[in-house]
Amino acid sequence: MRLTFLGKESQGGQSPTLYATDRETYVVQGWRVSGEITSVEIPHGLLRFLEAGTELAATLRDTGANTYYLSGAPVTDEAALAQMDLPAHETCVEVGKAKRVAD
Repeated sequence: MRLTFLGKESQGGQSPTLYATDRETYVVQGWRVSGEITSVEIPHGLLRFLEAGTELAATLRDTGANTYYLSGAPVTDEAALAQMDLPAHETCVEVGKAKRVAD
């Protein structure tokens, strides 16, 4: 899987990051969620890096602390993981990319 860097929300040495893939999906890097290997926590601001006209094909659960929890497939592709700076307190999941529906 090839990744294209879209943006990062750095906060005190932490680095939630958004990538597009060559599979028409997104890889979302965020903080580990205790007890949930398929979930990450990301700051609200990370969503501003989504490609124009798209959204995450994942349910966002607002934590009430300016962050969301979202779930996806854990990334296990060694080539993709080698392209990332993934500290031990973070993980990443792959989620679908959906066309944004006009309101």
